[in-house]
Amino acid sequence: MTLVSPAAPSPGAPRSRYKKVLLKVSGEVLMGDTPYGIDMNTVDAVAREVAEIVALGVELCLVIGGGNIFRGLSGAAKGMERASADYMGMLATVMNALAVQNALERHGVETRVQSAIPMASVCEPYIRRRALRHLEKGRVVIFAAGTGNPFFTTDTAAALRAAEIGCDVLMKGTSVDGVYTADPKRDPNAVRYDRLTYLEVLAQDLKVMDASAISLMRENGIPIIVFSIRRPGALMDVLTGDGVHTVITEQPPTAT
Repeated sequence: MTLVSPAAPSPGAPRSRYKKVLLKVSGEVLMGDTPYGIDMNTVDAVAREVAEIVALGVELCLVIGGGNIFRGLSGAAKGMERASADYMGMLATVMNALAVQNALERHGVETRVQSAIPMASVCEPYIRRRALRHLEKGRVVIFAAGTGNPFFTTDTAAALRAAEIGCDVLMKGTSVDGVYTADPKRDPNAVRYDRLTYLEVLAQDLKVMDASAISLMRENGIPIIVFSIRRPGALMDVLTGDGVHTVITEQPPTAT
C-alpha cells in the first residue's frame, strides 16, 4: 500500500480541540472479547478511529500497554524477579505497537514505531527530535517499551512522552467511559466524575493512572482525559468537544 500523509481537513470537517495529542491505550483493550492476546478486529477498529483523527490534522502519538500479553507486576507477584518481569512487559508493548502499526498502515496512515529499548531490526530507537519531525510530517508515532526502565508503568511512559513531545492533552482510552468512585464493573452504585483535579485523584487514590504519571502531568499542566475507546466514535466525540469522559486538570470541579 502506498502511504500518503493526511491532507488538510476540509472546511466542513469537525474541529479538534487539541492540536497535539498523546493517546494511551491499555493492552487489555486490544484483547477485545478474547481472554488473552491480540484480537485483530479490535486493533483494526482502534486504527480506524485513529485514522479519522489524523484526517483532522491532529498530530497524534500513541503509547500501548502490554497487559494483554504480559504484565510485569503480575509476573513479580508470581515469584519472578521484578526487573525481569518488567522487561518482558516492555517487550509485550513492542508486539502491540507493531500490530497497531500494521493496522494503521492498512488504513493509509503513515506511522513510525519508536522503542525505548533499541532493536534496530524491528523499529526506530526513541529520539525526541526525530519523533517531533515525524509528527510535523503527519505521521503517527507509536512509543513502545515504556520508559526502557523497570519499575515504571506504561502510564508513566505515556506521561513522560506527553511532556517531552509538548502534547496539549493526554487521552487514556480504556474499557470504561471515565473515572468512577469505584470499579463500575463490580459496584453498580459507582458514580462517574465529569471533572477532577490532579490532587483529588492523588488524595482519593483513584485508580486512573499511577501517582508518578499524575504528578508529571500536574507539573507540566497537561490535562488528562479518560474515556472508553471501546465505544465506536468515542475518540472523535471527545476530541471535538462531545462524548462521555472525565477530565483531570488543575482547576477545581465546576458547580452543577
